[in-house]
Amino acid sequence: MANNGRIALVTGAGSGIGRAVSLALHSAGYSVVLAGRRAARLEQTAESAEPSGGPMLPVPTDVTDPMAVRGLFARTREVFGRLDVLFNNAGGGAPAIPMEDLTYEQWNRVVAVNLTGAFLCAQEAIRMMKAQEPRGGRIINNGSISAHVPRPHSAP
Repeated sequence: MANNGRIALVTGAGSGIGRAVSLALHSAGYSVVLAGRRAARLEQTAESAEPSGGPMLPVPTDVTDPMAVRGLFARTREVFGRLDVLFNNAGGGAPAIPMEDLTYEQWNRVVAVNLTGAFLCAQEAIRMMKAQEPRGGRIINNGSISAHVPRPHSAP
């Protein structure tokens, strides 16, 4: 499909749902910014896209780092000038162990990626979407099925 002029940013774009959503958005005509920690996996996602679509821009990013997130959105603004869709998808889990055995560090890592990362990205997206012309855009926060169907030993 031809480029529709819209820009999407997907976190966790190097694998799984993030990769699938990135490729689907690209197939629908979006240029897609691919964010994730692993540069090689982001490149694989970009290489999987149909060559006839818009650009796929891999930007290695740790969404738990406020400076890295600011850099991700600055790069998006620099290359594309706007953002129409943020798909907050980056996430992680902890070992499947009883809650009383979970360390503070394991807990904090899950919270940092799943909650703080989504917050930081949404915050930057809102700033960017308010400042662009035309204003606005969409933010989609993807979460785990565990929010609806808790699993044993998955406290975070």
